[in-house]
Amino acid sequence: MLIDNEIELEEVADGLGKPTCITWVSEEWLLVCDTNSQSILALELTEQGFSEPIAIISNLDNPHGVLLWDSPNNDSKRLFISQAGSLNYFEITSGSNPTEWELAYLETIVEGVATGSHQQNAISEGPNNTLLWHSGSTCNVCEEEDIRSATLMEINPVSGNYSIVATGVRNSFDGTWVPSIGYVFTDNGHDWAGENFPPEEINLLEEGGFYGWPNVTKDNPIPEGSIPPIGNYTPHSSVNGIDLRPVNSSLPGGETTLYATVFGSWNKLVPAGKEIIRIDIVEDSSHPQGWGTEVTVVIEDLQSPLPLEFHPNGDLYFAEYTEGILYRLS
Repeated sequence: MLIDNEIELEEVADGLGKPTCITWVSEEWLLVCDTNSQSILALELTEQGFSEPIAIISNLDNPHGVLLWDSPNNDSKRLFISQAGSLNYFEITSGSNPTEWELAYLETIVEGVATGSHQQNAISEGPNNTLLWHSGSTCNVCEEEDIRSATLMEINPVSGNYSIVATGVRNSFDGTWVPSIGYVFTDNGHDWAGENFPPEEINLLEEGGFYGWPNVTKDNPIPEGSIPPIGNYTPHSSVNGIDLRPVNSSLPGGETTLYATVFGSWNKLVPAGKEIIRIDIVEDSSHPQGWGTEVTVVIEDLQSPLPLEFHPNGDLYFAEYTEGILYRLS
């Protein structure tokens, strides 16, 4: 149900399986991670609407992120894919759109990362032409054996060298850059700590920062040495996909407005989530990073909203994981 009557919501495509990522690689072409068929799907947007989804890459292992990367040194392009335990890419050798791409062999740039209760999620552009990779924890609450679990990693897309830029991040699904502020990312707190704790988090990346997990408790919600979130949301509601509202968007907001999906709860007696929310970043002198958030519900009573991304024209798209349906907000 729409909360703001000035916003239009429409179903624009289906048959997406179980989508975990959506990425616009141009104004006409959308890529989708489908964990049902273990494929990357491509859809073309024309004046008549979307084409039927076509699998351009198959035989993957729980793809949760895809990123088209342009080499700064030449005209080569790579398509990076986040899978369970590994970050891989295909060199694009020719073709002007996803259905025409000629792809070289699958290459592995990082592998052997532990998986369990959660896995590796979004890939984002990092600073200085690097990549940021979201790596979930293997458990609900534990001490990880693999130092790459429950982190954000910065990766050199050519050499594969990486550094861990954030720890204590239990299950960060996605993130986005906000000009003059930094990289803002979602993170979901642990289960089985009560109906109303811990909250889901909106965090601001600080290189080398520790974000609290697994040391967060009711009595110690901000462990010593940790960076508190700049924003909280309903406990166990699962805040996931997030993107910056572009200045050309007709949706409500300003230059520091984000939109995010709230997948919905399973670890609550009273159901929560299944929403699209608007997050406005505001100055907050009481926070050590100087920022806070104001959150507004835009749509409620959805099924399972998960990936979300703005189109270059300012329209917002999101997909329902259990339904395989793509929606547009304008």
